[in-house]
Order: sequence, then structure tokens, then C-alpha cells
Amino acid sequence: LARYVNVIPEILEAKPTDGLWGDERNDEDQIGATYDELEWAMNYSGGDERQLSERKQEVLNIFNRLHSANKHKMEPIPVCNIPIEIKSS
Repeated sequence: LARYVNVIPEILEAKPTDGLWGDERNDEDQIGATYDELEWAMNYSGGDERQLSERKQEVLNIFNRLHSANKHKMEPIPVCNIPIEIKSS
């Protein structure tokens, strides 16, 4: 879509950043893994992790740490259902 509406190449090719820092850090620098690597980790179906390369083990650890730290954002908020008492007349 961006190419169709002629968005300039600098924007199309820019690395994602949250813009919170006044330096050149992008999302991948802050996370420690590329989005492609994280996509791989999300789709990793398990198995003997010792068979993975050192980098894949590292990326899997990064993904698991971030996923665990942010899991509360993905789960529904607990709701307490208080029954309405029916008063007899």
C-alpha cells in the first residue's frame, strides 16, 4: 500500500523504532533480536534445543523472557462475579 501511494523510500526502508530515545537505537537493537528472528521463535514448535545454533538458543531465550514479562497484557483481566441476591417479599 505504501509503495502504491508513493511513500518515500526513506520511510519504507526505515527500521522500526519507538522514538523514545534521542539516539539511533531501533526496536531490534533494544530487543537484541530481529523481527525475523522473533517470528522464528514464535513459531518454534519445540524439540531438542541443544540441536539449535547458539544464536537460535539466544533468540529463543530473548523471546521467552519478553513473552513471559508481557503475558499479563495478553490475558483477560480477572472478573469477580457477585451474585445479585433476590429479596423475598
